[in-house]
Amino acid sequence: MTSLRASLRDRRLQSAPTRRQSIAFGVSGFPTQLMTQTFSAFVVYFYVTRLGVEPTWVAAAMIAHGILNAALNPLVGALSDRIRSRWGRRIPWIGLGIVPLVVAFALVWMPPPLPAAGLIVWFLVVVAVYDVAFVVVVLNISALFPEIFRTTEERARGNVPRQIFAILGIVLGTAGAPRLYGWIGWSGMALVLAGICLVLLVVSFLGGMIERDVPRAASEAMRWRDQLRYTFANRAFVPYVLGSLFIQTSIAVILAAVPFYVRYSLGAEEGEGSLLLGAIFVTAIPSIVLWSAVVRRTSPRTAMLWSVAVFGLAVLGYLLPSGVMAAALVGVAVGVGVGGLLQLLEVVLAQIIDDDAVRTGHRREGAYFGVNGFVVRGSVVLQAVVAAVVLTASGFDASLGDAQPEAVDGGIRVMVAVVPLVFAALAWLCFWLYPIRTRDL
Repeated sequence: MTSLRASLRDRRLQSAPTRRQSIAFGVSGFPTQLMTQTFSAFVVYFYVTRLGVEPTWVAAAMIAHGILNAALNPLVGALSDRIRSRWGRRIPWIGLGIVPLVVAFALVWMPPPLPAAGLIVWFLVVVAVYDVAFVVVVLNISALFPEIFRTTEERARGNVPRQIFAILGIVLGTAGAPRLYGWIGWSGMALVLAGICLVLLVVSFLGGMIERDVPRAASEAMRWRDQLRYTFANRAFVPYVLGSLFIQTSIAVILAAVPFYVRYSLGAEEGEGSLLLGAIFVTAIPSIVLWSAVVRRTSPRTAMLWSVAVFGLAVLGYLLPSGVMAAALVGVAVGVGVGGLLQLLEVVLAQIIDDDAVRTGHRREGAYFGVNGFVVRGSVVLQAVVAAVVLTASGFDASLGDAQPEAVDGGIRVMVAVVPLVFAALAWLCFWLYPIRTRDL
């Protein structure tokens, strides 16, 4: 144990990371997305349908979860930048947070036999621990990315394995989790997935999470007021974070609209939605490699503008199909754009952090990723508002089953195609205003 602590304390990255280190760091994308997608896709279903908790109580608990998660991001980010130790700024947070994160994730699905009120208390407490641990671990992993990979070339290559692992985690979280809980129950599913996440996070932590020596002046604590002032006065960050909010809202609206689109516009079984989502994410994997090559030959700004344009034009195709297979083909085109967005968002943010370090003399990865995480949580709110407005305006009535008014088909097609295009257009405008036009500072 002593030798392990010493090796973690003494190791520092002095040059470009090796391929092995890049892959090990990228492995972290799998467990973090696996937990995220499993939680977001099934926790409401589990507590409402399996445990019998009132939907309004669960909704209130989820709102509390969203508020806490959003508030934690800038707080943890700023603290991470301010704290110095012999092990570095990020490594202690990640190392101490992995086990609580995995345990809390498992306990969400393993409540004791309690009445409904007790189950809500259990949910609130366990999810609060999960939120704190998740933000502590994932934000600090994200903050390591601009530090480990220092040039656009390194970042374009280094982000490929991470995003591919992330997509695989999304697929297992959305498609594999139902098979597991149907086979071995919810507690069994929780233990299996938590075990996978623990092993992969430890592998990534030991093999790929390495800090560089940061000059003392660059890591000195900045006053809270200055943190906010420099962050929101950054003329590159403001258009970036708004563009990120808009594009993530666009994706969130599509994911929320797909079940309605499949059933009420295409007239297919709800399960067919997996074909549409699968087409997007399966295509995104090879397209990540494609966009990595594009950004290495152009610049982060240019590549981002192209990827947003491809995504926005592709989603408009959802207006036309009358069958699932045709809609899946549209999903292939959408997936090309999604792959670019997954690849480029953190590459661009890393460039902003470099620019800030030049201007302020401070390396503030935590602050930028924290504020970004806080702002983009708004995509959940915008997505919910869009769904409510469109469905209500089109006359959707769940009690009518498949016998919906004719306007519902048109409304849903607007929600899955036109609304995402509008948000993508707003994102494109924001990224067009992004002022850093070179590859490296």
